[in-house]
Amino acid sequence: MTKGLWQPPRLRTAGENEEERRATWLELFYDLVFVAAIAEVAHNLHGHLSLTGFLGYVLLFVPIWWSWVGATFYATRFDTDDLGHRLLTLLQMVAIAVLAVNVHDGLGKSSDDFALSYVTVRAILILQYLIAGYYVVAARALTNWYIRGFSIAAAIWFVSVFVPVPWQFALWVLALIIDFGTPLTAGKLVAKIPPSFSHIPERVGLFTIIVLGEAVMSVVKGVAQLQWGIASALVALLGMSIAFSLWWIYFDSVDGSPLRAMQVGNMKIGLTWLYSHLPLALGIAATGVGVEYIVVSSKTEIILPSAERWLLCGAVAICLIFLAVIHFITCTLGTTQRRKILAAYRLGAAAFILILAIAGVNLSPLVLMALVALACAVQVVLDLLGSPENK
Repeated sequence: MTKGLWQPPRLRTAGENEEERRATWLELFYDLVFVAAIAEVAHNLHGHLSLTGFLGYVLLFVPIWWSWVGATFYATRFDTDDLGHRLLTLLQMVAIAVLAVNVHDGLGKSSDDFALSYVTVRAILILQYLIAGYYVVAARALTNWYIRGFSIAAAIWFVSVFVPVPWQFALWVLALIIDFGTPLTAGKLVAKIPPSFSHIPERVGLFTIIVLGEAVMSVVKGVAQLQWGIASALVALLGMSIAFSLWWIYFDSVDGSPLRAMQVGNMKIGLTWLYSHLPLALGIAATGVGVEYIVVSSKTEIILPSAERWLLCGAVAICLIFLAVIHFITCTLGTTQRRKILAAYRLGAAAFILILAIAGVNLSPLVLMALVALACAVQVVLDLLGSPENK
């Protein structure tokens, strides 16, 4: 139940942030529209399997992820769950849905509509910060900083509608740099009003579950296109094991301790942790697309085409590289030495998988999947053996 038809935004204090805070039902409902958006952008990658197609996938994925981050960080400080907040959240969901619809040809004839949809999402967030800044004087310096930076970026997105391709995409990149740089340069303003150290890790973990779900769905879609055979069944099983290994590696060590650096104005560590989740999410969703291709190829191809090999290997390597970054800066994983070892495990596996991408030109779909799955499973085993409980 809402507490009233209208309540002004209130700042969640540092004392409240120290309490265990869980995602609200509204936030979980809000996440559903991103399930659809991630599915659409993954489907777009499936139809454009090339280096250019992958770069386009990244360009379309980043605004979707950043839209989710914007709403999450606003809610962690100012969520009131009144009628006004619920209606603005509904408007954001509609805008994200329109964004997802325009992903299909987001770098072609729908690029203007994609840009305008994103502008709408950001405009709603800017309005929320305007309202919060008006009512919460203690947060006004921070909200004004966000309003200025996000407004400049949104304006560039709007201007891009009137600019031809490829300069339109150059403006998108410029706007995203400003968007990402705005929190990074907030410094002491964030130190005074840090995000919740329990709420944000949970929310980021939930988004990771969304992209892992998309990877699982890709495996299912790949198998659904075929009549079952031994090779395709084994490839699908190995694909599921890759997703399971990535889940295990991430969620056995997920922790928001790097965010605490924001309390002393060290934005680099906290935002390195947060921003590393972007390529991680990109990689997981792309892994699902790669597995789907290989499941289908296992039925007809003796040697896997290079584009499909590079997609799978490159996507999994990206995941492992940024898991290395996340684990290296997560203090609760143990001493600096242990965190260096965990990071070295991830980087070593990523290097092995990239070698497979380069040298595995004669590998069959099944053999390649088996080797990639083995590299991921070894990470789980090494983590288990290195756990303090097993010493």
